[in-house]
Amino acid sequence: MARIALGGFMHETNCFVPDRTGFDQFAHPADRPGILRGDEILDRLAESGSATAGFLSAIGHNHALEPLLWTGATAGGYVTAEAYERITAELLARLADALPLDGLYLDLHGAMVAENHEDGEGELLTRARAIVGEDTPIVISLDYHANVTERMVETTDAILPYWTYPHVDQQATGARAGAALSRLILEGRARGRALRRLPFLLPLNFQCTLVEPSKGIVEATVAAATGDIVSLAYLAGFPPSDLSECGPAVIAHAHDQASADRAADAIAELITAREAEFAEPMLSPDDAVAEAKRLVAAGTRPVVVADTQDNPGCGGSGDTVEMLAALLRGGAEDAVFGLVADADAAEAAHAAGVGAELDLALGGRTPLEGVEPFQGRFRVEALADGRFVAPGPVAQGREYDVGPSALLSIAGVRVAVSSRRAQVHDRWMFRYLGIDPEDPAIVVLKSTCHFRADYQEMAGAVLVALAPGGYVADPAAHPYRHLRDGVRLSPLGPVYGA
Repeated sequence: MARIALGGFMHETNCFVPDRTGFDQFAHPADRPGILRGDEILDRLAESGSATAGFLSAIGHNHALEPLLWTGATAGGYVTAEAYERITAELLARLADALPLDGLYLDLHGAMVAENHEDGEGELLTRARAIVGEDTPIVISLDYHANVTERMVETTDAILPYWTYPHVDQQATGARAGAALSRLILEGRARGRALRRLPFLLPLNFQCTLVEPSKGIVEATVAAATGDIVSLAYLAGFPPSDLSECGPAVIAHAHDQASADRAADAIAELITAREAEFAEPMLSPDDAVAEAKRLVAAGTRPVVVADTQDNPGCGGSGDTVEMLAALLRGGAEDAVFGLVADADAAEAAHAAGVGAELDLALGGRTPLEGVEPFQGRFRVEALADGRFVAPGPVAQGREYDVGPSALLSIAGVRVAVSSRRAQVHDRWMFRYLGIDPEDPAIVVLKSTCHFRADYQEMAGAVLVALAPGGYVADPAAHPYRHLRDGVRLSPLGPVYGA
């Protein structure tokens, strides 16, 4: 029986939004359990859809577990130095107290940037390696959108990424991590490592694994992870993170260097050969509304429109309302829009009560270019406390607390308003306010790709709109300061630093 420590520290950092992610965002997030310590990790996560749950199921009762600390916050701006050091210090202190160990598993995101550390995960792993020593294998699971750094590769012995976007395999990923760590405990640390960084950034809208070329790339990577290969990972990257090593990469851990090199080279060459295939059409707000109306008139419904640049899952503020303005300008009827994060509007609606009418300056409070409130007179259609469980394929039973919420209506458009921002992962993000998303003619939601897992099958058509927001879909528009020179800012796109 081996002694295995496990923990987690997850954040996806958008370096181009004005907010900061502080300790309170980790302690009290809207869409995850907060900070778990010790046995709380086993009690709260074992039945969840998380990678940690999958790891626990794979390890089972075969080993002695030392749960450390697990936390995660909704995607947002730089993690404050205070939050980073406070969480890291406690996690590592618990790790030191758990020695001696035969293995360490960490549930990470892979795109965390702190105010004081550009490579958030690399710094954490470097400190963890110093504690456990050179003989103890370290295995990590990562989000598909990770920006993998050299330090992350050198300090670990296996990297297991989500294979899906939308992320419906988090638990399965953790199970693969458990199998990899069990193997390493028996066979010893992986000595061969290979990192191949692709020469272009990949916009998130181009990364969906439901379609080519990402679908085929992932399938080829999975098929090649055999023999001496302990783990073979393709990570698509998270462009809004401003660091030198941002972007897609292929990573191999193996028991010999030649095997690692061959596997990583083969997948990197495949991705490079398919660079020109990465694409997805995107529309202006007004064009998206016009196309949605045309489709509805032709009998196609519901039409789902992704307000992709205000996706809270990419660090968006969740409060931009240009899509609401476009719906009203275009005369759209029987439409629903959400979730709009506006605690003041939700409070006013609760004070007024169902059936009341009130004048509001809705949303638009985040200082971003092109973002301003929407002035209008709204009717309060429904109220809720914002607590619900989302059972969809991405959320997988996750508990949400988005705060006091209201369903408002104006000129045939209903707006789902929450007090705290949250990405629309599945249909329950509307159902908790009494709306069944199958019923409206047009559904406009704040997400980039995750919504597709629950909405794609029910939708008559899916459109992507580029309204102003904190997540800019085109990396060429980001004011990078730390990105390495020579990388293309999109597939076949302009070269950074040219």
